Amino acid sequence: MTLLSYDRYCSEILAQTEQVRATLRGVALDTVVPTCPDWTVAQLARHLGNAHRFATGLVRERATDFTPDLSSDSTAGAETMDAAGLDAWLAEGAEDAAAVLREAGPETPVWTFGAEQKASFWARRMTHETVMHRADAASAAGVPFAVAQDVAADTIDEWLSFVTSPLAQAFKPRLKELLGQGGTLHLHATDTPPELNAEWFIDARGEAIEWRRAHEKADVALRGPLTEVLRVFYRRIPADSDLVEVIGDRATLEYWLERTAF
Repeated sequence: MTLLSYDRYCSEILAQTEQVRATLRGVALDTVVPTCPDWTVAQLARHLGNAHRFATGLVRERATDFTPDLSSDSTAGAETMDAAGLDAWLAEGAEDAAAVLREAGPETPVWTFGAEQKASFWARRMTHETVMHRADAASAAGVPFAVAQDVAADTIDEWLSFVTSPLAQAFKPRLKELLGQGGTLHLHATDTPPELNAEWFIDARGEAIEWRRAHEKADVALRGPLTEVLRVFYRRIPADSDLVEVIGDRATLEYWLERTAF
């Protein structure tokens, strides 16, 4: 279950990419991205444009039997683009992604790396891929980052569905270190309306990691505005930021964050 409609995801891919582009205008391409210090702004833009094109290709080709080549990319020609060229290239990739996803519709069978083998997976994935790289763009530009609360909550839901899945644990064995050792966590947004139910309980004490939307006592609680809880959970800002509050066993939160980094 997701919080957003398929059409909303397609629209968000466009809207979030436009905000990335607006944020990066005037920022030098060789600027280091503080939240992804191994990347420059140019590399960030190429990564996002490549992600859009990768998903678009799978959906356009209706690929259902696919072995991903993690070294492949779709950045041919983008390596030598100037800022204006990269800006247009990003727009083109997002527009193509939204158009192809809309033409396919949510139920079209497509290979994914999740349990859901449909085009709807890629609409959601590209929305949140773009949201979090917009946070990276904001860090590089030195400007505030904010995102609609329903989008932010769904971004956390999607992230939890990834890192708790057996597929992710097979791809990233360090996730398995959480099993039986990760304790319990509670994420609590302090600035959201009750109907959004922006609280999460995560239980890594057993042979599988379980999570649910709930207000429950845990070994550690991470509290703060939803956008800041999201950024901590995605390791975009540190847990000791004065924008959030950590209550309880901080080591449990750090253990989780260290093992869920991608």
